[in-house]
Amino acid sequence: MRGSISRTWSRFTESMLFLPVAALLLILIADFFLIPGFFKIELKGGHLYGNLIDILVHGSPTMILAMGMTLVIATGGVDVSTGAIMAIASSTACLMINPTIVGLNLTDPRLFINNPQYSWAPLWMVIVVPMVIATLCGLWNGVLVSYGRMQPLVATLVLMIAGRGIAQLITNAMQIIIFNDTYAYIGNGFIVLPFSLYLAAAVFIGAWLVTWRTPIGLFVESVGINARSSFYSGINQRGIILFSYAFCGFCAGIAGLIVASNIRTSDANQVGLYSELDAILAVVIGGTLLGAGGRFSLLGSAIGALVLQTTITSMLSFGVAASAITAVKAMVVVAVLLLYAEQVQRYVRGVSRGFVRQEAAR
Repeated sequence: MRGSISRTWSRFTESMLFLPVAALLLILIADFFLIPGFFKIELKGGHLYGNLIDILVHGSPTMILAMGMTLVIATGGVDVSTGAIMAIASSTACLMINPTIVGLNLTDPRLFINNPQYSWAPLWMVIVVPMVIATLCGLWNGVLVSYGRMQPLVATLVLMIAGRGIAQLITNAMQIIIFNDTYAYIGNGFIVLPFSLYLAAAVFIGAWLVTWRTPIGLFVESVGINARSSFYSGINQRGIILFSYAFCGFCAGIAGLIVASNIRTSDANQVGLYSELDAILAVVIGGTLLGAGGRFSLLGSAIGALVLQTTITSMLSFGVAASAITAVKAMVVVAVLLLYAEQVQRYVRGVSRGFVRQEAAR
């Protein structure tokens, strides 16, 4: 029995999930002792409220972004344009709901004033069209990387810079206020738990099924390890790269809809700002190596997003000013780099092997 437990422990410490799970547990343990009432959860009107629920609400867009970013990083690339794609998607959705505000006199303003269900376009189009546009943006990045043979950072930097300008053009540099309660439900609704969490779970399950129940996951890892060898093995490396970037854009579109519905407005300057950095950090915390490609863990990336959001929520609960959160993220980056250093990895493996030998000797 002891030998079985020790072997299980050894496998866990060597898995990609060990460090993100350990980091999340350490933060939660610190919150338990340092922040009174941090784990308090209340049920009001069929909705759950509390710090843990806030983590899920605000962490859902990052989790969704991290799913797409995981595949991109696993192919050896990176996408720094996801925040701009979020802004494009949210601006498109808000424009389709209420184009009158930006000067497109397509309807009588009296129809949407004090009308919580008003939408100029059908709501399904408000959701589908921005997601299609976001996917095409991701596909554009994939074309530049796979066919244009541009460095992923340079290729996606183009849309990162131009994307917010495009979002400003869509809304005529105005913030469109959303009155439609059905659309607002995406980011503010509850079915006991936040509705956005169910969307994040759906994206995770879909990505997991595609990557682990089909050969695509193996192809992504192969392209990330050695793209040339993958090509000579018969793998359509360009198709895999296109799929990864398109899926990343698709995830950015969903995240943009969630954020815009949560704040009930389109703000091309703020929606998705620095979100790409949060997504990259979440993926790295989850164990997928940036710049190396190869092995990846969708669950690790989701946990990494929770680690990041838990850190932010803990700092705010502890009284740290919101303006200082960026510095806190920088500290998290340093901590992650130290944890994934080869010396630390060897030390953890050594401690694990020593524990296994002690248990076997007993």
